[in-house]
Amino acid sequence: MVAVYILKMTSFNMSVTTLVVAVSILSSYLSMTTEATPNPLYHFCSNTTIFNPNSPYKSNLDIVLSNLSSNAAQERDFIYLDADAGGVNGTSNYVYGNYLCRGDVNSTICHGCVLASIEFARRNCSVEKEMIVWYDECMLRYSNQSFRSTMSVYPYFYIWNVENATEMDKFKQEVEKTMNEFASKAANGAKKFMSQEANISGFDTIYSLVQCTQDLSSQDCTTCLWIAISRLPSSLDGKRGARVYLPSCNITYELYPFYYVAEPPQTTPQLVSPPPPPPTDPVTVPKGKSKMSPLAIVGIVIAVTTVSLTLLLTGCRMLLRHKRARDNYHTIRRQNGESEISTIESLQFDLETIETATSRFSENNKLGEGGFGEVFKGTLPNGQEIAVKRLSKSSSQGAVEFKNEVVLVTKLQHRNLVRLLGFCLDGGEKMLVYEFVPKKSLDCFLFDPAKQGELDWSKRHNIIGGIARGILYLHEDSRLRVIYRDLKASNILLDVDMNPKISDFGMARMFGIDQTEGNTKRIVGT
Repeated sequence: MVAVYILKMTSFNMSVTTLVVAVSILSSYLSMTTEATPNPLYHFCSNTTIFNPNSPYKSNLDIVLSNLSSNAAQERDFIYLDADAGGVNGTSNYVYGNYLCRGDVNSTICHGCVLASIEFARRNCSVEKEMIVWYDECMLRYSNQSFRSTMSVYPYFYIWNVENATEMDKFKQEVEKTMNEFASKAANGAKKFMSQEANISGFDTIYSLVQCTQDLSSQDCTTCLWIAISRLPSSLDGKRGARVYLPSCNITYELYPFYYVAEPPQTTPQLVSPPPPPPTDPVTVPKGKSKMSPLAIVGIVIAVTTVSLTLLLTGCRMLLRHKRARDNYHTIRRQNGESEISTIESLQFDLETIETATSRFSENNKLGEGGFGEVFKGTLPNGQEIAVKRLSKSSSQGAVEFKNEVVLVTKLQHRNLVRLLGFCLDGGEKMLVYEFVPKKSLDCFLFDPAKQGELDWSKRHNIIGGIARGILYLHEDSRLRVIYRDLKASNILLDVDMNPKISDFGMARMFGIDQTEGNTKRIVGT
């Protein structure tokens, strides 16, 4: 189709037009590849240490962020930079900060990502002294405690491709072998960064990327990368791709080229010179006309258009592949064992559906109220009865509990656990949608003299056994090891047959599959 179009061109002006179009296409492609990721993968703000917005710490933090931003903007190889401010090193108002851009990105992408990170930090971690945020192309971190030349492995999180590879056990072994060998090589490089593609027996090419902050020693970098590899849990064995992010290093493997690679040199079509014309009288070329032959013009247009279209198609293919991979990713984010999961769109209800189901949160449908907010009964258009837990807008702690509950309950299925049907994040509302349990909670029977008689010893034994089975499932048999931490009568719901269902996972904590102990910095639960 392109060839036919070119053959129809009859003037040099038409060739120039085509060149302009080709350059425009190429510019569009380049602008797509340099656009920074708009949303972070994960962030962590420690609320254990906060500062006053008018304090010296805030002034020092602004200096550090300004220095990081200005250095990221320079057209030099600044993929990593330390900065600090505060006058006397080690004082409470001293600020330490750094950024780490992915080693394959250019300065434009790096600077844009650092700016996005700074803006995100100021908006979402406005008074916390410790903050770290990860984007696809960079990481930003600051603290009132020095972390320079120190390997940091908390907080961390991992994400994975939901698709499984064929021959999962063999694939897992090959990936671990390849990544461990790769980590040792990368740690000894000046940039502490490497990307590679390797053929592994019986599979397609595997693309890997590993990186450490440049302040680490080679030994610490190697150790950090090995820790990152070891934190790929057994539940991810055989997945087609996965990433682990730690403050001091990160690893990624995929079955497609997810990092920026130099385009292979394009072969310019060889122009076959026409046979020399027979001798004739000299031809005078009119002034102002091109001295290029039509064949040369056509050749130039073919070459430029071919290169441009190749770049465009390659770019579109990489963008689509990247989008597909990101769409197939789940995310578990961990901070000393605490977890969150990215929103699962397929379970999301819109606000209008919830309002219709609950008669616009009518008082007649109100089931109860707690520290988190109110609970309403509702009926979906298909006739299914639901319980809607409406998070209080004034509860900052409730927002954390909301995310935690979405993480846990969507992954846990057991007859003695209440079933989460979905959630709503619409119109400023945060709501969880559960199956409706008609008998309300156990405390309504234990502490109501009129209802205590309904709990004979047979029912009490059944309730005790059901609670124990639910807790055993959480601790030992579920896909995730969960410590519930808030067991009380008001959190035990009873169905129509008086079978118990554990609810309210806002205080629960997720453990690694092989983890046997953990520490917490705050007291929670009952």
